[in-house]
Amino acid sequence: MPDVNKSTHSSPALRRLLGIFTVVAALLVGVLPAHADREQPRVVSEHPVDWTPHLLDGTVYAITTVGDTVVVGGSFTAATDAARRVRYDRQYLLAFRAGDGRVSRFQARLDGPVHALAPGPDGTVYVGGSFQTVNGERQRGVTQLRLDTGERVPQFRASVNWGTVRSMVRREQHLYIGGTFSTVNGEPRAGLARLHYGNGALDPAFDPQLALAGGRAAVHELAVTEDGRRLVVVGAFSHAAGARRAQVALFDTSGREARLSEWYTDAYERPCARVFRNSYVRGVDFAPDGSYFVVVTTGGRSHPDELCDTAARFDVTGTGRHGPAWVNHTGGHSLYSVAITGPAVYVGGHERWHDNPHGWKAPGPGAVPREGIAALHPETGKALPWNPGRARGVGVQDFHATEDGLYVGSDTTRLGGVYRGRLGMFPLD
Repeated sequence: MPDVNKSTHSSPALRRLLGIFTVVAALLVGVLPAHADREQPRVVSEHPVDWTPHLLDGTVYAITTVGDTVVVGGSFTAATDAARRVRYDRQYLLAFRAGDGRVSRFQARLDGPVHALAPGPDGTVYVGGSFQTVNGERQRGVTQLRLDTGERVPQFRASVNWGTVRSMVRREQHLYIGGTFSTVNGEPRAGLARLHYGNGALDPAFDPQLALAGGRAAVHELAVTEDGRRLVVVGAFSHAAGARRAQVALFDTSGREARLSEWYTDAYERPCARVFRNSYVRGVDFAPDGSYFVVVTTGGRSHPDELCDTAARFDVTGTGRHGPAWVNHTGGHSLYSVAITGPAVYVGGHERWHDNPHGWKAPGPGAVPREGIAALHPETGKALPWNPGRARGVGVQDFHATEDGLYVGSDTTRLGGVYRGRLGMFPLD
C-alpha cells in the first residue's frame, strides 16, 4: 500500500495535477462522486438557524442536499416558510434553498411516504419509500426525480416488488438501496441491492444473500465509506452470503465483485425485549475516514453487558470477531439515528440520559441528562457538553451533516429551545 503521508511532501504543481485527474476521472463515470456526511472542524452550535421551513404534520424521515438545495422527505403533507406566513402543500417531499430557506416549486405526486434520499447527477435526486406510483406512473419504492420540474427521470427504471426502501447511498456509478423488499427489477434481492446510478439496472456483481432464520430479512439502514470501498448494513437478518451475521454485516466493495468481509461481530446475538426479537438495531454511520462505524439501537431494556438502547463504536481494521470499542447506554430509551462528523458522534432518539449503564428509565450513577439528542466523544463514547435538547416524541429519524452544519429531522416541533417544525439545522458558526 502506498505511503499516504508522502502526498504531503509533493509539489504544488503535482497536487494541482492530481486534483485535475480526480475531477476528470469522476466525469468519466458521469458525475462527481457523491459525498457522505461531511467531516466538520468542530462541534456545531447549540442554537438552530432561524431560516429552515416548518413541516406542519407527520414526520421527517430523510434529508439530503443537491448543490445548494436541501431536499426533505417524510410522511408530512404541508409546510410553511420560516416566518410561518406562507403555507405550502407539499406531500412527502419538500425542497428549499440552503442559507435562506426559500421553498422551491419542486413537487412530485407520490402515493406513499418517503423514507430515503440520495443526491443524483445533473440536478436530480433519488427517492426511496413506500410509494407505488410516481406522477401517476407505476414505479414502486425507488425513483429518480428532476429538482427543477419534479418529473421522473425516464431512464431510471428500477422498482421493488413490495415493502419500503428505507435507506440509500450513492457512490459514483453505484446506488445502494436497503429496505423490506425481496426482489428488485424482478430479480431476488432480500432487503439489499446495488443499482446502476443511470438506469437503475441491478448489479449482478453484488448479491449479499441476506437471510433471517424464521423470518423475512430486511435492512434498517446502510452506510458506505466515502471512498466506496466498504459497506455496512444493519437490520433484521441472521446470515449474509451464507455466513452467520447477526443484525450487522460488513462488505468489501472495493472491487467489481463485492463480497462479505471476514470482519464480524456477535455483539448483537443477545436478545433484547421480545417485541424486538427479529432486530433491535436502527441506525449506522461510518466515520469520515472510514476507520470505524457506530450502531444505535432500541431494545426495550437496559443492562451494562447488553447493547439494548445504546450507541456502540466498532473499528473495522483486521478480520475475525470484533467487539465494540465503546458503548454508551441511555438506560432504556431508544436511539434511531447517528451521524459522525469527526469531532462528534451525533445520536438521536427519545432518550433522556446518556452515560447511563446502570439506569432503567431513570438516571443511574454518572448519568447526564440529554433530551432527545446528544453528541458523543468519538474516542471515549462519553457525552460531550453539547446539549441543545429537543421535544422527544418518537425521536430523531435522520441527521444530515454538511460543510455548514447539521440538519435534524424528526416528528416534534421544539429544537434547541425554540419552535422548529420537525426540521432544524445547527450551524457550525
